[in-house]
Amino acid sequence: MSKFFALFLATGLAGFTHAGEAEVKKGMEAFIGAPAVESVARTGYGGLYEVVLKNGQLVYTDAETRFIIDGSLIDTATRLDVTQARMNQLSAIDFSTLPLEQAVKLVKGKGTRVIATFEDPNCSYCKRLAQEVARMDDVTVYTFLYPILGEDSTLKSTNIWCAKGQGRAQAWTDWMVDGKVPEKADCDASAITRNVELGRSLRINGTPTIFLANGTRIGGYIPAAELEKALDKPSR
Repeated sequence: MSKFFALFLATGLAGFTHAGEAEVKKGMEAFIGAPAVESVARTGYGGLYEVVLKNGQLVYTDAETRFIIDGSLIDTATRLDVTQARMNQLSAIDFSTLPLEQAVKLVKGKGTRVIATFEDPNCSYCKRLAQEVARMDDVTVYTFLYPILGEDSTLKSTNIWCAKGQGRAQAWTDWMVDGKVPEKADCDASAITRNVELGRSLRINGTPTIFLANGTRIGGYIPAAELEKALDKPSR
């Protein structure tokens, strides 16, 4: 094969692939009726295209966008949930970019292992998570107060953030673990507003949401034993 022909073939195939992804995006947005597609990529599975929507949803379609698959894609050879694995990649963050100064800091033991959570003080699963964390050792938890369940959540978040005496971490633990209502307190609580904006930018739609130091996102409540396993896994 000549170098010219090889270059022509490579360029042509690259152009074809790009055109295919562009056509899939056009077809999907025509079906949806809005510019809702964030990205399109061809997969190695049955000629399918991965389509990531701007709301964070992941679906699959064929080159003609004739059929759309909304659900998990399972690799039967490895038993891997391809969709979940990809969603974990898409939802991961750069942990170092989190404004930790806007979070309530709780240190257990040496605190060498680090996680960040987004939590609403009136979230029942957040309270269960707090009870699990209370049993753990050697962990630092940065909790971003994320009041999305109503006005009372905002009030409690403000009182916790502005807590006097033993401070924010104690006020958070007293309420979440022991049910002791935080005392009324006033201060500059603009960090809470920024937390809500940050959470929305990260597509956090439910609490608790946990981020490991390697950027992995864990959506929802997780028992201490499972969280310990996740923390002890080697970094990516």
